[in-house]
Amino acid sequence: MAINHTVIDSPLGELTLVARDGVLCGVYFADHSRLPDPATFGPYVQTGFEAVGEQLGEYFAGDRIEFDLPLAPRGSAFQLRVWNLLREIPYGETRSYGQLAKQLGNVALAREVGGANARNPLSIIVPCHRVVGADGRLVGYAGGLERKRFLLDLEAPAASGQLHIGGRPWHSSRTDSGNG
Repeated sequence: MAINHTVIDSPLGELTLVARDGVLCGVYFADHSRLPDPATFGPYVQTGFEAVGEQLGEYFAGDRIEFDLPLAPRGSAFQLRVWNLLREIPYGETRSYGQLAKQLGNVALAREVGGANARNPLSIIVPCHRVVGADGRLVGYAGGLERKRFLLDLEAPAASGQLHIGGRPWHSSRTDSGNG
C-alpha cells in the first residue's frame, strides 16, 4: 500500500492532501484539530494530486458545487455512514446533527454523529462544514469556525446571501457563541 502526500495553497491556508494507492484519503488544514500523525502521510510528492487541486480551485472560485473524485476515507462503519450522509447535503444547505441522526434512524445518536463529523478525514471534499447546531449556530469545525463561516458564505446563494437550515434562513452576519 503506497501512501503519499502533498501540500497546496488555498484561500483557507495550506491544505495537506493524502492519498493511499492514488486515491484521496485525507484533506487537512495546517492547524487541523485531531490531525493524524503526519508521519502516517507517507513521503511528500509533487505530482499525483492534480485533479484534487483543480477541483478545489474550481470550488473556491465558485465554479464547482460538488466533487467528482475517488475517495478512500478510513473509519468505523458508523463513521462511514455519517460521512456518506454528509456528501448528500446539497451545496448551499446545512443540516443539524439531530437531523443527520434522524436520517440514521435514531435521533438519540446526535452526539455520536457529532463525533463522527469531527473525525471526517476529508475536509471540504466531504462537507462536514455544512453541519450546524440545532439552533443554527456554527459549532465545531476541525479547521476552526472562521473557516467554517468562510465555506458556508462561499456556498451561500449570491442573490439571497443566506443559507437554509432546516427550513430557516441562516445569515452570515448571525452572532455565534462558543466553539462547539
